[in-house]
Amino acid sequence: MEDCNSRIIAPSLLAADWGQVGAEVKRAEQAGADWLHLDVMDGHFVPNISFGPQFVGAVRPHTGMTLDVHLMLERPDVYFPRFVEAGADRITVHIEVDHDVGATLAAIREAGCGCGLAINPDSDFASVEPYLDQIDLMLVMTVRPGFGGQAFMESETMPKVRAARDWRRKHNLSYHIQVDGGIDGQTVAIAGENGANVMVAGTSLFKAPDMPEAVEQMRLA
Repeated sequence: MEDCNSRIIAPSLLAADWGQVGAEVKRAEQAGADWLHLDVMDGHFVPNISFGPQFVGAVRPHTGMTLDVHLMLERPDVYFPRFVEAGADRITVHIEVDHDVGATLAAIREAGCGCGLAINPDSDFASVEPYLDQIDLMLVMTVRPGFGGQAFMESETMPKVRAARDWRRKHNLSYHIQVDGGIDGQTVAIAGENGANVMVAGTSLFKAPDMPEAVEQMRLA
């Protein structure tokens, strides 16, 4: 398992060409990426619909990379087992939706997956504090979730990244700190300086003229 201080680059398949998803997965892998990030949106919790467990299952045979599945669903507790079965390695759920967060996290871990907890830009960091000793990953959304291509919300979200870092240090924990939304060659450095180590990027990687170079720049920024 990767160290929580190591830089991890996780291209978001939301920005890939779904018409040739197998080739896109291989392209990300050959570019030097570490994980693949899959954003699952239900049209209720967020105002967009992406894909479901069948898509995750279609990706799985093409790579041995970590499939980092982010459930932007109103009922992650109901649907997460389907993503486990489809081949997810890590499943992240939101604090804002109506479920027993502790029970959902425990069930994800019991199913053999890494478990993560996500927080939106407008939510109070205190809402996640009771669960930080139960997770492998803390995802701070750096845009309002639902659509790609949004601008990085530095002032609203970097205090949460710092809070996650400081809580981890204070309580001797080892969860990853992930950021997702508006991450590019410039904002990745800002996120890293504030304590994030897992960088999710869609457009800035899959649409880059040279994906390996873009991955390397993010790793070193």
